[in-house]
Amino acid sequence: MLPDRFRTPATARALTSPSAIVLAGAGAAAAILGGLPLVGAAAVGAACWAGRVAMSLPRRRDGDDIRPGAVRQPWRGFVQDALAAQSRFERTVRRMRPGPLRDRLHDVGTRLHEGVRECWRIACQGDVLEGAYDQLDVQSIEAELRELEREHDGAHGDDDHRASVERAIDAVRSQLASAKRISEVAAATTDKLRVIDAQLDEAVARAVELSVQANEVGDFNPLGADVDSLVAELEALRQGLEETGGAARGTAT
Repeated sequence: MLPDRFRTPATARALTSPSAIVLAGAGAAAAILGGLPLVGAAAVGAACWAGRVAMSLPRRRDGDDIRPGAVRQPWRGFVQDALAAQSRFERTVRRMRPGPLRDRLHDVGTRLHEGVRECWRIACQGDVLEGAYDQLDVQSIEAELRELEREHDGAHGDDDHRASVERAIDAVRSQLASAKRISEVAAATTDKLRVIDAQLDEAVARAVELSVQANEVGDFNPLGADVDSLVAELEALRQGLEETGGAARGTAT
């Protein structure tokens, strides 16, 4: 089932657009002329259609509006946890007396806010990756591979046919490899984001402690350095996801 954000009139138009249908037919015809069996030609046609539809699907904008409900679990929970940590930090700053100590903690909070924004962007990218994985329909691809392998095993004495089936098998295995890479990246990102969320909570707890114990501005420097490190890690994670997403879109087209 498609995610809610894809069940829109724009998605319906993308799925049934004449250009997608024509491209699918052209791809299948070209595959048949190139010597692929009907099963392989159908796979090529479907891939062409899917690529054209993917280019037309509505894309989420991950701008300034943080909306946890716009992404699925576990990404939603990560964003909600980060927002909750930010809220606790802001309450801690507001409780402090005006002065240099409060100003310094406020500066740290500004950096933490940037980290929350990065967490939201990562959640958006992760959600899109999982959506791409769902669209690949791995179970159907695996079933197609088994059918092609049976056809290959039964193609006795016809070298040209066996060779064409082998090319189709290679193409289907490539799709499965892409799906595996997407799944692994999403899983690794989930693990990293879970750890960073816990570290954000730890930073907020230290901020609460320092807000009542700090005697000078320098007491906040280790906390500021740790928050800077967390934000840098989030930025690197987001950039890596963007590169993976670009590669996935390139494969789809």
